[in-house]
Amino acid sequence: MKNWMKIALLAVLPTMFLASCDDDDDIDLRVDEANVMVVHASPDAPAVDLYVDDAKVNSAALNYPNNTGYLEVDAGERNFKVTAAGAGLSSPVIDADVTLEKDRSYTVFAADMLSSITPVVLEDDLTIPASGKAHIRVVHLSPDAPNVDVVVQNGPELFSDLEFKEATAFTPVDAGTYTIEVQPVGTDVAAITATLTLEAGKIYTVFAKGFLNPPSGNSNSLDAEVIVNK
Repeated sequence: MKNWMKIALLAVLPTMFLASCDDDDDIDLRVDEANVMVVHASPDAPAVDLYVDDAKVNSAALNYPNNTGYLEVDAGERNFKVTAAGAGLSSPVIDADVTLEKDRSYTVFAADMLSSITPVVLEDDLTIPASGKAHIRVVHLSPDAPNVDVVVQNGPELFSDLEFKEATAFTPVDAGTYTIEVQPVGTDVAAITATLTLEAGKIYTVFAKGFLNPPSGNSNSLDAEVIVNK
């Protein structure tokens, strides 16, 4: 009887040990992640591909002014490269290291003209808005536009004196439909007029895109692009 019990224990214990090791391995191998959205905001750049740590992450070329939506990316210091679509890794137009914290969300804009394109990295506060509210953020990404104010048509000023590549914080506003004007600082002239319907509980980024004075052969004139972050 004792010999039988010994044999049974010898059979069971290794299995228990291996199962325990497997459980530990599962815990150790879990990777902390961040969420990253990449936006093509360069008005004279061609379609692009995106690489994270030299691995291509977009399945189709990213055209201006589109975005990838949020991608799950390992937290920590990551290398981002942006290349002309189909060009591979040989000639990136952006090659930047970005530190990502776990469980946080970021937007990376490929901004400015192609000759001086640069990443604009913003952390996204996706805190749920209060009842009846939406959150809105404005980013100035028009390369040749001056500093601007953002106002509600025939209403209050929302944001003032935004310079190129500057972003506001996400700001709570009452849900509803607004006509927004983007005005060069010191004027009442609307360089952009956009009607936005903001739904309660949602979070938006609005970025000024394109050229105030497009160069020859370029039709990407000044306008507003809306992203629903959440």
